[in-house]
Amino acid sequence: MARHGDPHSAKDSAVPTILAAVDGSASGYHAVAWAGAEAALRGCALHILTSMSVAGGFDLDIVPSLPEQHGRREGDQIAGEAARIARTTSGGATAITTEVTFELIASALITRSRQMQLLVVGSRGMGAFQRGMLGSVSTAVTHHAHCPVAVIHTTSALDAVSVGKPVVVGVDGTANSDAAIALAFDEAARRKVDLLAVHTWSDISGLDLPATDWDQPARAVLAESLAGHQEQYPDVEVRRVVTLDRPVRALLDQSEYGQLLVVGSRGRGGFSSMMLGSTSTALLHAVDIPMIIDRAPRPD
Repeated sequence: MARHGDPHSAKDSAVPTILAAVDGSASGYHAVAWAGAEAALRGCALHILTSMSVAGGFDLDIVPSLPEQHGRREGDQIAGEAARIARTTSGGATAITTEVTFELIASALITRSRQMQLLVVGSRGMGAFQRGMLGSVSTAVTHHAHCPVAVIHTTSALDAVSVGKPVVVGVDGTANSDAAIALAFDEAARRKVDLLAVHTWSDISGLDLPATDWDQPARAVLAESLAGHQEQYPDVEVRRVVTLDRPVRALLDQSEYGQLLVVGSRGRGGFSSMMLGSTSTALLHAVDIPMIIDRAPRPD
């Protein structure tokens, strides 16, 4: 049931909460639909945030200032429609709160993400006009949020066909992808679907193949990366894919068979907690299915 009461109740509650941003765009409504279903899977509350700031669009387009009363009324309409959508996709089993703010949306989301299990945004907002363009707000939060970020693209993948597809995870063989692997196993277990684990042996195109046994060490690396997680989730069937290809192309190809793509925020060369890896960045611009970037450990 949606509640419009204290806008801070969801953020301050001990109940694990997912935060979803909505701005009245189709992309935003796809995001809140996915967030509602995700909240039900996780047993979380859902908090929906709408910004009516001067730069309230997802691409920070400059628009005329609105009187606060008119802006709040419009914000309430957007948030109300978002709550209706989330109630439908959550099956009515999730506590939903809404909040209309006049803060800049990107900074508001980044600040609130410290207390959230997951932040969900659409890939493009009201100002996005070019297919494939990543909105400035989704760009900002994937670089600076303090929790995992889900970016919903052209589909929320909630149809009868998509929900039976596997979760896809990128594995680079380093500690940087360990949190993403753990998250992907959890998502697959909750959905009762397979996990498609993808590891690329090198960052080259594969035009010049090495020795015939090139895949053996790669499969060993993948097996080692998955081992502890498979023990924790024995009911999750794992499909392993090892390719001699660029990580972006391999993951993009395999994402066509999945309902959700999970990657770490940094790859083999990652060194800064605020830097998004090149693979994650490229996938954000190219993938069609929902994608989670595991930026940081989730709060207890």
